[in-house]
This record gives sequence, C-alpha cells and structure tokens, in this order.
Amino acid sequence: MAAKGSWTKSLFVGLWTVLNFTRKLFFNVIFIFILVAIIIALSADKEPVSVRPDSALYVNLKGRLVIEKEAVDPFEEFMQEAFGDEPENPEMLVQDLVKAFENAKEDKRIKAMVLDLKAFEGGGLDKLRTVARAVDDFKTSGKPVYAIGDYYSQDQYYLASHADHVYLNPMGALLLEGYGRYGLYFKDMLEKLKITTHIFRVGTYKSAVEPFMRNDMSDAAKQANREWLDSYWAQYKQDVAAARNMDEANFDEKLDVLLDKFNEAGGDFARYALDNGWVDALKTRTQVREELAALVGRDDTDLTVNTTSLNAYLKVINPPMAMPANGMDKVAIVVAKGEILDGEQKAGTIGGDSTARLLRQARMDDTVKAVVMQVDSPGGSSFASEVIRQEVLELQKAGKPVVVSMGTYAASGGYWISAPADKIFASPSTITGSIGVFGMFMTFEDTLDYVGISSDGVGSTEMAGLSATRKLDPRFGQIIQRSVESSYHQFISMVGQYRDMTPQQVDDIAQGRVWIGSKALELGLVDELGTLDDAVAAAGDMAELENYDVVYEQRQLSPQEMFWKNLFGQAMVWAAQTQFADSNSPMMGLVKQMLSEYHSVSKMNDPMGVYVLCLQCKVH
Repeated sequence: MAAKGSWTKSLFVGLWTVLNFTRKLFFNVIFIFILVAIIIALSADKEPVSVRPDSALYVNLKGRLVIEKEAVDPFEEFMQEAFGDEPENPEMLVQDLVKAFENAKEDKRIKAMVLDLKAFEGGGLDKLRTVARAVDDFKTSGKPVYAIGDYYSQDQYYLASHADHVYLNPMGALLLEGYGRYGLYFKDMLEKLKITTHIFRVGTYKSAVEPFMRNDMSDAAKQANREWLDSYWAQYKQDVAAARNMDEANFDEKLDVLLDKFNEAGGDFARYALDNGWVDALKTRTQVREELAALVGRDDTDLTVNTTSLNAYLKVINPPMAMPANGMDKVAIVVAKGEILDGEQKAGTIGGDSTARLLRQARMDDTVKAVVMQVDSPGGSSFASEVIRQEVLELQKAGKPVVVSMGTYAASGGYWISAPADKIFASPSTITGSIGVFGMFMTFEDTLDYVGISSDGVGSTEMAGLSATRKLDPRFGQIIQRSVESSYHQFISMVGQYRDMTPQQVDDIAQGRVWIGSKALELGLVDELGTLDDAVAAAGDMAELENYDVVYEQRQLSPQEMFWKNLFGQAMVWAAQTQFADSNSPMMGLVKQMLSEYHSVSKMNDPMGVYVLCLQCKVH
C-alpha cells in the first residue's frame, strides 16, 4: 500500500511539474511574441517623428471623419500598426485635423499643405465644413494648399474644392451625383423564410421598421426624406460653389445635360471635370511631385518631396503623456457618438450607463462649471436614452449649465438626450427630429414548423414561456403597442416641456419625421445654428466664466487597462505607417450592406424592446 501511495504521489507531482512548466512556457512565449513585435515595430519605422524644415504638411486622409473613434483594444491596435495592418474601418478625429492645421498655420517649418484624398471616405457635412474652415484658415497664412486625387468622390471633392490648386490624374474621374436614401427591403424574404415580424410603432413618418414590413419606401417616408435630402444637397452646392467661385447652376443634375457635356469631352471623365471648372489641371503623379519639389524641395533620398506627414506632425504637437490637471475652471465636453444602447458601451457607441457616468464625472468635478454634450447619434434604446437624460437633469440641478452641439445626426434618441439642454446648437445640415417610437421583434414558429420542429410545454401563467419559437398572443401584442404609445406620449410631452410647446404642437412636427438643422431652427427644435466652438462659448457665458480650459470628459481606465495602454501606446508612437487597401468588389459591397442592416437590428438591446431610432438618417 505504501508503494502504491508513493507511486500516486509521484504521478501527481509529475503532472503538476508538467502543468507548471507548460504554464510558464505559455506566458514566456507570449512575452517573447510581444517583445519581437515591439522590435519589429521599432525597426520598421522609416519615418522619424519630427517636422522637416521647409516642408509641406502631407495630409493623407484615410477613412471617415468622426468626433470619437471606435474603441480598439490597445494590443490589437499595436499589432495592427506593428505588422502594417490597417483597421477595417479607419477613422480620423475632426479635432486632430483642426489642431494640426491651426498649428501648421503658424509653424515656420511648414511651407504648404497637400491634401491626398484618394483613401478619404468622407463624413457628414458638419464635419466636412469644420475641416474645410480649418483649411481656409490655414490659407490666410499665405501658404498654398494642394488637393491631389486619382478620383474624387463627392465628399473628397468637398474638401478639395477649398484648396488653392485642385489636381486630378488624367486617367481619373470626378462625378457629383447628389444625395439619396436607398435601402434594402426584406418583407418578401421574411415571408419566404416564414418569419413572423411583430412591429409596434407611433408616427406617420417613423419609417425605421419599413424594411421589415414593406418591399418599398412608403409615400410618407419619400416625402420626408426628399425634403431634407434636397436641403442637404443645396447646402453642399452652396458651399462648393462659394469655395470654387462658380455658379450653383454649374452642377449637372439631369442625365441629358451630363451626357451632352460628357460627349463634348470625348467620353473622358477627367476632361469633363476640367472643362466644367471642377479642377484646375490634369496632372500625373510625377508632374505633381515635380511641382511640389520645386516649392519645398526633395527629401534626403532625392526621390520624393520634402514633406512632414500628418501622423508625424500630430505626434510632435501632442504631448505623449496627458498634462497634469490644474485647478482652473473648465467647460467639459462629453461626446455622445453612435447608436444608443443599454448598459456599458465602448467609445464610439453611446451606452446608457457609460455615457451617464461621463456626465456624472463632470457633475462631481468641482472644477467643471459647464458641460457641452456633443451629440452625433441616430438614436437607439429608449431606456438608455432616458438614463442619460436623467443625468443631464442632475447636472442642471447642480447648477451646471448643459449645452448641446449637434453633429451629423441628433435624431430620435439623439434628440431625446438633447431636449433638456439649456441651449441646443445644430449645424445647418444636422439631421434631427424623428420624434417617434417603435418596437420590433421576430418569432420563428412557422419556420420551425416548416422544418419539422415544434415548441410545447406548460407554465404557471399565461405570460410564462414567451419565446421567439412560439406564436405571439395578440393580447401581449396589444400590451407592447400600448407601451410604445405611452413612450411616444412621454417623448412629445417631454419635448413640449423643454421647448415651450404644447404636446399637440410637438405632435404636429413629430410623428417620426426627420428635419434638417436649418428647418429645425424654424420649428423651434433647436436654438441656434453653430459649431462646437459656438456651443462651448455659450456654455462658458452661461456659467459666467471669463477664463477657462476646455477638456474632454474621458472614461476612467482600470489599472489593467492603463497598463496595456501605456505598454502598447508608447510602442505605437514608433510603429510603421502603411497604405490603406480595400476591396472595391460590388458584390462585397452588397454583402457588407446586408450585414450592416442586420447588425443594426441585431445589436439593439433595450430591456423593453422599445426604440427611438432613425435608421433612415443615412446619406448616400
């Protein structure tokens, strides 16, 4: 027996030794992997982080303009940069571009600016305007701005039009097609799959659920969408025509007119753009390089132009470590960007709990005297919207004024969280309103029956066993509809209270209808048209501040998150920069669109299934 016990003990000791060795090996391999990645990142760096004397600021715009980037795990972000991978959906902060242009305007080392727009994916007109104004301000220094592109999309051209010199590749193209709202409709597909869609809504124009109940856009939705799209397009034309010093009638909106001009240009898109006055010259990449080299010289290899990249410039002008807090009075900016979901959400999405916490941080900070909530959202969960609204009220109770600055969107739930503000600023192109409520879910009882699956059982009440696998009792459907109607009444009553209107007056302009910022001002839904800077100035005035700092309220990182951020964040300062590549396959585009439509629905998580969301607030 003793020998057997000794053998068993030896077995467990041996197993433990193996497991312990395996554990240490695993973590050592991970450590070595990280170390190698850092070495690769450091050695791959071909661009010193410095500003070249007498250089051109090379602004290679990649991705979309945003007011807040989607949260990315620090390790994932580091590995992307270390191994030359671009994010799937690259983003650029508007405030980064504005800051870089403001600094470069006064920087004697910067002699010109080059806007390389071939990988730029645009943004709302409000963001384009902000960046364009910064470009115009840079030009007041007397330093020239060059826009270069192989092809210009509509958003790309908006920024290009503000340059002193707009160049297009002779094999390139430019076509301004206007704005439209076209979506996919799934009614027939859902019926073929025998999926039962249960929809509950209030509002003649609340068309967010139309794709699941129709095969086309309703007349009411077409009327509302056409009105704001026409205004959106008119603002684009006005801005571009002013920048290019041309007549707004120069925009070709009829195919017959476009065809005639295109034929006159010999079927050449680049020649058409030149003849129409959209661009200043057709130049190859070599010709552009030679012109720029004559202005700012060449780099050390004598092969390319003497430039300082935007990324390098931002690393020079932004301190690597956050500046220590001071006791000066502050106006805090709380960014509310993305769809509104319940609970904790990462940056780039509005979370009922996480965004409310940012507002609460500002309330508890004695140095913060006023708050600007920068809203860029089509809405989402009604419950999460209400959680955020309640925190806005707590700020006001604490004597801290709240001002809202609306971005591209502030519709449905985005308007819900904006309504109680002491003052609301919107861009002329802001898409807002959409004051309506809907609820939706699907059941699959017919689908399961078709494939031979049944659902059955017993429950202690008639409510027990509610499931997507069973048919919805009509009486429960009535309960949901009444809940939606109650939420809508709460919505219009709340708006009426804050905007000094009767519920009936709000209802007349609500019904889920979308309004553009300039019209929303006429209707009393917003107080002024203006920028984020205007909103900050107003907040400072309302708090009776003469001197104050402007700070962004940030989520507090946990010790573990801070460790990884510091570890990989410092390494990323030196990571190599690579070119963006993406698939232009039409089929891939369609697949991505379908997945995007599905993702917009699948991630909704309101605890009561009730939403204040504007899905039609997308511009294409």
